[in-house]
Amino acid sequence: MSKSDAAVIDKLALIEIKDKKILVTRSHGKDAWYMPGGKRELGETDHQALCREVLEELNVVLDPTQLTYYGTFEAQAHGKPAGTLARLTCYTGPYQGETTASAEIAEIAYFAYDQRQQVGPTGQLIMDDLKAKGLIK
Repeated sequence: MSKSDAAVIDKLALIEIKDKKILVTRSHGKDAWYMPGGKRELGETDHQALCREVLEELNVVLDPTQLTYYGTFEAQAHGKPAGTLARLTCYTGPYQGETTASAEIAEIAYFAYDQRQQVGPTGQLIMDDLKAKGLIK
């Protein structure tokens, strides 16, 4: 199967760095950690969808006018059939409030690079990129 024929799970993600560690979340019943974010709903822009998803997951408010595109990463989707890709379009930006786990989120943490194996494959690519740029330790 070529990449163009593969099923793609298209999501948005927030890249939040604190003390050279990246913010990750783990949903109830999941064994891997992910960057906060999720899928667009019909008619939503990237910024609208990411703001909604981050509010739903972390109970903080992103300013859509302050979001900056970071990059797009694609890899095998964790826990999905071979050939199913997860594409994460990533943004950075400030938020208002203190991050707290919503009903759908079991845990919130900040991971250093040595915890990379605990995130899904696309998240590992993001962590590789952040480490190469000296943004995480």
